[in-house]
Amino acid sequence: MFKRWKKSKKETAAPTVSFDQTEPSTYKIIASVFSDPGCVRETNEDSGRHFEPDDAELLATKGSLFIVADGMGGHSAGEVASRMAVDFISRFYYENSDEPQEALRNAFLDANREIHRASLQNDSLNGMGTTCTALVVMNHAAIAAHVGDSRLYLVRDSQIYLMTEDHSAVMEMVKRGWLSLEEARHHPDKNVILRAMGSHPEVEVSIWDAPFPVRVGDRFLLCSDGLYDLVEDEEIRHIVTANDPSSACAILIGLAKERGGHDNITVAIVSLVPKDEPAVRQAPTTRIVEVQQ
Repeated sequence: MFKRWKKSKKETAAPTVSFDQTEPSTYKIIASVFSDPGCVRETNEDSGRHFEPDDAELLATKGSLFIVADGMGGHSAGEVASRMAVDFISRFYYENSDEPQEALRNAFLDANREIHRASLQNDSLNGMGTTCTALVVMNHAAIAAHVGDSRLYLVRDSQIYLMTEDHSAVMEMVKRGWLSLEEARHHPDKNVILRAMGSHPEVEVSIWDAPFPVRVGDRFLLCSDGLYDLVEDEEIRHIVTANDPSSACAILIGLAKERGGHDNITVAIVSLVPKDEPAVRQAPTTRIVEVQQ
């Protein structure tokens, strides 16, 4: 379930990690996106994708886009909502001629309207919605936007930083001092979110107020709550640091499933490596992952 969040003009979610603003080294991106239905759900209502334009000029001006969405609404509606979010945001972002931050924000707003419109036109989709978290990496910088409680982490210098703030009931309790973060993790209402794309014609999008400088060695992880509900941040840090993106995605999903896998699990890992580093063969992006022992 989710309820409407009171709309305001704009909200920004600013990163809290410090960084060196000197010119970063040249890098290339190695990324993997895995999604798994988990051990309980019959269908996978998550969607995750990596977009990289073939056009060199578009890639230079708009960068590479990574999205994770966690749908809700019952039956096939959640799957439809998350897939629509991924499809529309990627399309609208690259079609928009505004600077990247505004283009990403507008892509979220336009996608929200499309999802909401679809929910009104088909009774089987009525009430559907989705969380969504998106990351763009371009020109030695990153931008991000999100709605709901799917998350974005940064692993840098063997430390892990949560770069988004959950739009959830328990996070509001934490902010008001009513719960600790550990208490929130095990609270019965931990999965009640206060914002979702598609539930209403307008939605408030959290977006960084400035590009975030990146550097070689940075690793970003986007995930649905099916991962972080069952795998601690420190475990995420260790696994992401010790493995290539493809292996890390598989290990993280396998660990969540070992612990019950009560929800769909989606993980996207983006690694910035030296441009001259030898290529590592990556497993293909897939909606269902079999973890090999």
